[in-house]
Amino acid sequence: MAQAPHTAETTAETHAPRTGPVVAVLAFGGIVVALMQTLVVPLVPDLPGLLHTSASDASWAITATLLAGAVATPVLGRLGDMYGKRRTLLISLGMLVAGSVVCALSDSLAPMIVGRTLQGFSSGVIPLGISIMRDELPAERLGSAMALMSSSLGVGGALGLPGAAALAEHADWHVLFWVSAAAGVVVIALVLAVVPESPVRGGGRFDVVGAIGLSAGLLCLLLAISKGADWGWTSAPTDGLFSAAVVILLLWGRWELRTGQPLVDLRTTARRQVLLTNLASIVIGFAMYGMSLALPQLLQLPEATGYGLGQSIMTAGLCLGPSGLVMMAVAPVSARITATWGPKVSLLIGSAVISVGYLLAIVLMAEVWQIVLVSCVIGAGIGFAYAAMPALIMSAVPVSETGAANGLNTLMRAIGTSTSSAVVGVVLAHMTTRLGPLTVPSEDGFRTAFAMGAGGAVVALLIAALIPGKGPDRSTAVSGAPAGAQPVRNG
Repeated sequence: MAQAPHTAETTAETHAPRTGPVVAVLAFGGIVVALMQTLVVPLVPDLPGLLHTSASDASWAITATLLAGAVATPVLGRLGDMYGKRRTLLISLGMLVAGSVVCALSDSLAPMIVGRTLQGFSSGVIPLGISIMRDELPAERLGSAMALMSSSLGVGGALGLPGAAALAEHADWHVLFWVSAAAGVVVIALVLAVVPESPVRGGGRFDVVGAIGLSAGLLCLLLAISKGADWGWTSAPTDGLFSAAVVILLLWGRWELRTGQPLVDLRTTARRQVLLTNLASIVIGFAMYGMSLALPQLLQLPEATGYGLGQSIMTAGLCLGPSGLVMMAVAPVSARITATWGPKVSLLIGSAVISVGYLLAIVLMAEVWQIVLVSCVIGAGIGFAYAAMPALIMSAVPVSETGAANGLNTLMRAIGTSTSSAVVGVVLAHMTTRLGPLTVPSEDGFRTAFAMGAGGAVVALLIAALIPGKGPDRSTAVSGAPAGAQPVRNG
């Protein structure tokens, strides 16, 4: 009797009894990566003293992770499509562990930057995890699993802040990175034990020129965005980096369109659904990060300002923690809406809810409970939006390109958050008031930041409305995916 062809669909059926553990392990990996990204937040005011450097130089401990993640995410996604997503996932987690150990052993700036750069390379874990789910899970489980995995970034960030603050207050700061390394080792062990290697491979040759071009263009763009406020937005270094980014990315795009096996298939990316989803992702990332920048400062400002709430950094983290739980709670709801009416509807709902949350923040900023409420509303919107985006992307790209496509979508969110960090940071730095010898963000500065978040969410809503309308989500039907996948047997 002829053997049935080995496809992604038959693989999902083979592994169906183990889908629960697979989803749990991959989501846990996403949360650990998000925790890594929030580790240094409680340390930011103290980093110059801890690392024996200036405040401007100490900011590279954050900037390095951002830049490494932006470069690594699309590259690792493509490598996962070509050589195996589980294998690439393990490499990413290995970099997380290595970077955490380097940081844990650091007492000066240079090794800290090296460690944080290695940690940044683990940013590909979430898009790789989503791609593994598409290959391994049965159709009826995929929607809710992708929603949970996609929301893990927000969940880990919201829950990690109070934990990191508690450790920073009551233990040596190096413990934060030892905890991160230990968590990474646990995830690696769980992935080895539970997650199978995907049989779906794209094959082909890795586009080295494309990887170098994209990396150089992104480094110039994000470096200019993240350091523009320090250097001056009209300074020669900032303008030079922006100009270089434009030139390099244009040349990179021309190369990608001409080469036979591109790092990013720009023709697929230019499809209306993919293009609009990526544009919406930038704006959603912008809107999301405004909450992370403004609300903690508002909570911690002294009550003497008349609008600050005078909370400790740990209490401020605890106040924002419930938003992560809300993100996790709405993930299955978003999945059901996606399955019934399509992911476009989930993205529309998410954008609208984020906008409502920021509008509430403009008028509800006088009590701690009001900040908790606002963060939960915004968190619910982020949960809906983040759950919808991978479904929109994967229903429009070949199975063999899901890793690269999800990586690019994650990169778009990172560009949005980086832009938000720069723009909202400038607003809060320039709209200030005096409090004795201190200069602090003014009440109008916070309201302006909240209005910008609401405006960003409205822009995302308008972009989402232009995405081609579809009925129930069919991205899970991998057997009918576009041509191009080359399933292979592992062994």
